[in-house]
Amino acid sequence: MIAAGLGAAGALAAAGAVAGAALPARARLVVAGVCTAGVGAAGCAAGVGALGGEQWGGRLPGLLPLAGTVWQVDALSGLFMAVAGAVVAAVAVYAIGYASGHGPLGLASRTAQAVLPLFALTLVLVPAAASVSTFLLAWELMAVSSLLLVLVEHRSRAEVRAAGLWYAVMTHLGLVLLLAGFALFAARAGGEGFDVLRARAGELSPAVRGTVFVLTGAAFASKAGAVPLHAWLPRAHPEAPGPVSALMSAAMVNLGVYGIARTGFDLLGGGPSWWWLGLMAIGGISAVYGILQAAISSDVKRLLAYSTAENLGLVLVGAGAAGLFASSGDGGLAALALSAALLHVVNHAAFKALLFGSAGAVVRATGVRDLDRLGGLRSRMPVTAAFFAVGALGAVALPPGNGFVSEWLLLQSLIHGLEMPGIEVAIALPLAVGLVALSAGVAAAVFVKALGVGFFARPRSTRAEQAKEAPPLMLAGLGLLALGCAVLALLPGLLAPGLGRAVAAVRLPAGGSVTGTGAVADDGLGVRLRDISAALSPLWVALGLATVFLLVTALPRILGNRRRRARLWDCGGGSPTPRMAYTATSFAEPLQRVFDDVLAPEQDVDVTHVRESVYLVERVRFRARVPDRVEHRLYDPLLARLARTGRAARRLAGGSVHVYLGYGFLGLLSLFVVLVVGW
Repeated sequence: MIAAGLGAAGALAAAGAVAGAALPARARLVVAGVCTAGVGAAGCAAGVGALGGEQWGGRLPGLLPLAGTVWQVDALSGLFMAVAGAVVAAVAVYAIGYASGHGPLGLASRTAQAVLPLFALTLVLVPAAASVSTFLLAWELMAVSSLLLVLVEHRSRAEVRAAGLWYAVMTHLGLVLLLAGFALFAARAGGEGFDVLRARAGELSPAVRGTVFVLTGAAFASKAGAVPLHAWLPRAHPEAPGPVSALMSAAMVNLGVYGIARTGFDLLGGGPSWWWLGLMAIGGISAVYGILQAAISSDVKRLLAYSTAENLGLVLVGAGAAGLFASSGDGGLAALALSAALLHVVNHAAFKALLFGSAGAVVRATGVRDLDRLGGLRSRMPVTAAFFAVGALGAVALPPGNGFVSEWLLLQSLIHGLEMPGIEVAIALPLAVGLVALSAGVAAAVFVKALGVGFFARPRSTRAEQAKEAPPLMLAGLGLLALGCAVLALLPGLLAPGLGRAVAAVRLPAGGSVTGTGAVADDGLGVRLRDISAALSPLWVALGLATVFLLVTALPRILGNRRRRARLWDCGGGSPTPRMAYTATSFAEPLQRVFDDVLAPEQDVDVTHVRESVYLVERVRFRARVPDRVEHRLYDPLLARLARTGRAARRLAGGSVHVYLGYGFLGLLSLFVVLVVGW
């Protein structure tokens, strides 16, 4: 089943790429979309087969010179393949409706329709790679194809060009780190196959293993959008077309988590506590910083991009806690924490694809991303509003949303880990619990703002007033994602066997496995934690909440409570206007004041006086912005310094051939000296 799925995915991607480049516009759109959906379905089927216990391995010797390509699919690979495939299949249906009638730009372009199936294929192939060269090939193809999709509107919008530049630089800096880490690993292990790396990792010195983990971990954390390597994420995701944003945020960033799990746990076999404490620190900072930036953002797609940084930060906290527990000898808690992290990967993929798809439908209908200029969409786009509400419920991690169960599991693992000995555990775990709780609380405010201001308030622009519901195919794709959110929210126990096999595949140290203490078990309609007195039935929770809601709304009618409609008292000031309602900016102001030291907002007041007298004011202009503090304090000075270095380096290029030959001679001489010293 796995081999057939991968073969079908490859064939469909090739067919979609050819069709996207050669066919007329309408046929190109349909064929490329269908082929992309087929790639997703085939990849999902292969992943489900691996989660069911199948394994597959193969080699294609002619695809790469010398080494060829090596492929291996186990349960861990299958989990990420199934998630990516399911998201791709639903988003491909959505993309056909998104691009139809959308003009010459966006996904209607020939380049986008040719590249989209290839990007979908790389999302499925990266987890299946089983050698360094194969992994780097699939990884780079994923990066390049996603970059091309981000840049499809580069001719008409300068923001897209800037976002593409940031994304290209950051993703290839990550590739350099990844290449350095894997090159060191393969050189010391004596081979590049994952089986060789896995077998020889124990023979490496702690310094080499630590260096490999830091280099590869930084590269994978960058792909996951972890702070401070997140700068590309809030730029590229908002500027990409709606379906591309959904694929990048719901599927591509997950592969950073896969890389950390595969390298840190499986290939390196775990490591000392400082590895995992560092990973937990990065995850906790990313979660809180990401959701705070989302709280003050009024751009709906930028808000969702920062929410991705928050959720992937929570996943990294879970992965780091799993490594910490394993290094301390508690394999059961390690299995529980890693299960929570992997389940949150699945849940985040479902609700974030739904949220980005709904936001893409709003942007397509209105041409507006600014929440301060939206409003009134609940009556104009009721189905889209309902889908956005389902996704928002999952993102706030409250029942009956699908994000609730995975964050509950994460908190259970952290709280039960408080009993473990060690100073680092006593410090790290309470902080982690506090950061997870803080991020969940702020997330509730974020999505109340997004849903309330964007959909339930009065329209604040002509475009919002004239918005129309999304086409049927877009709604069909969103409906598939909403159905996935509902199943994950109400019946999470269905994933327990697959999660157990995925956790067992990474060979957790200290005996953590699917049968270990604290692993997640299917408990009929809920989930149960083995040997931990904790169980949860989301379906019963949802039924209880629905019953309470029906009683609260229906009881007054049953008791005959008579209500009379009356005109709202306006204090004599006239009927309320949209300008009197809360905007996204004003809604976020209290949070901005609370976290003023973290966000560092910038404000400027410009007063213009009349020409006749300085005591009379003609105009007052107030400007406020909250820049990304990490980008402002870290990347801006770094880029300025690089620019100065580049200008200074121009003096070396004098145009003389003799000088250039001298540079070449000095370079060869330096290389010769290094080789002699090394020999």
